[in-house]
Amino acid sequence: MNCIIIIEMGTAAVKVFAFDLSGNLISSSKGHYPTFHEQNDHSEQDPEQMFITMLYILKNLLIEKIYPKKYTVSCICFGSSMHSLLAVDKDGIPLGNAITWADNRGKKEAAELKASALGEAIYKATGTPIHPMSSLIKICWMKNNEPDKFKLAKKFLPIKSYIIQQLTGACVIDFSIASATGLMNIHTLAWDEAALNFAGITSEELPALHPVFYSDLTLKKEYQRVLKLLPAVKILVGSSDGCLATLGAGVWGNDMATITIEDSGAFRIIGDHIIDDPKQQIFNYLLTEKHIITGGPTSNGGVIFNWFTKQFGDFQKAYDIDQSMDELIQEAATVEVGSGGLIFLPFLHGERAPIWNPNARGCYFGVNIRHERKHFIRATIEGILFEMYSIGRSLEKHRHIKGLSINGNFASIPLCTQIIADIFNKPVSTLSHGDSIGRGAFLLSATEMGLYPSLEEASKTVNMHQTFYPKAENHEIYAQYFRVFESLITKVADEFNLISDLQQRYS
Repeated sequence: MNCIIIIEMGTAAVKVFAFDLSGNLISSSKGHYPTFHEQNDHSEQDPEQMFITMLYILKNLLIEKIYPKKYTVSCICFGSSMHSLLAVDKDGIPLGNAITWADNRGKKEAAELKASALGEAIYKATGTPIHPMSSLIKICWMKNNEPDKFKLAKKFLPIKSYIIQQLTGACVIDFSIASATGLMNIHTLAWDEAALNFAGITSEELPALHPVFYSDLTLKKEYQRVLKLLPAVKILVGSSDGCLATLGAGVWGNDMATITIEDSGAFRIIGDHIIDDPKQQIFNYLLTEKHIITGGPTSNGGVIFNWFTKQFGDFQKAYDIDQSMDELIQEAATVEVGSGGLIFLPFLHGERAPIWNPNARGCYFGVNIRHERKHFIRATIEGILFEMYSIGRSLEKHRHIKGLSINGNFASIPLCTQIIADIFNKPVSTLSHGDSIGRGAFLLSATEMGLYPSLEEASKTVNMHQTFYPKAENHEIYAQYFRVFESLITKVADEFNLISDLQQRYS
């Protein structure tokens, strides 16, 4: 019996899945690694720790779950989060930590570029909004602030390219991850000269570009031996987590969209053309040359509720955050819609879509003497989902959307799913499988292997589990609270910048 292995390098953890060729999940495993915030606006991870964690989880899954069941691995496919950057030297050795999507250190460089005609041209060419998240801005920051490191760097890689290079020796990147760097021209499928010139690098300092179906890779012999894998195992470069989540959510129809909320979150649609947005609020990333994923990301998804739980949750067992989160969600369910007039701006990581302001900050508004912990819990959840609604509204200016598909650990909590249905006033369906990224990577792999004739046909195999329908009375209440939420963001925009300046000056 043959199987397909999926390796997903997420922000907080690596997930490894094993599917049989019919798409049944055989087993999965997860390993966590930390993120470091040693300075204001900095967000970093240790690439070697990430690689070792991935290798450990993969080996254990194979040895304990796959080989005892007499499965043979026929393909390994990679997915990962976007917008990471790692500088390596001439020998491929990291020059420090990898910078994550949540890093805002390049906000000065981003603001200057975004205000220029060049910034508008680069956005139109690359499909990536001008923001500190992008590799383009991260490289510019390094050039301006760490010139010695910049000069030593021979390659600038996303973390997935580093992982694949460690395993195979090949320095490659797929169109999907590359289209989120702010450095690839999504019209020509080549590194963009204007972006390269602004960053101060050449295309030789970036990985080689390939379609997501690229599989001309071979595991190094030492990893064939360690993992007990045959030389013929197909290594598929794969795609980004966002594009795979969209594929795995089965929202191929033009009137459907998908919401993903894990640590961060995104609202996405899929189409056959690039959507031009004069306000530069949305991204256009490539799944393939003919399949465009358009949407907007939030930096403040499940990670915000995780933060709230750590600060204010009850822990019966040390580090048992999942149990504490469940209890908080049960408590939030006892609170009326609108949290008794308490509104939360969830911008603890700054924010990306639709305001694209790295200086945005969190705020509880409307606090009164009657509010208890349970109101703050529900307001936190509603704030995260109001922000997702903001993104959805910006997409609905370009596409009529009749229904939503939900995926991600946070989004698929029944209370959250019902709130999403009520806020959007649309039916919301959950998936029958637990992880749309892993499922999307399987569908990509299976299509490359000829098990499906096309990605469109592969997506039709995705089944929905349950549909939540909006409650008209709740939508009316949420619509009124959302107007306050949206107004607050506009009114305190200057204060966001002022408090950020004060923090930089006195921290």
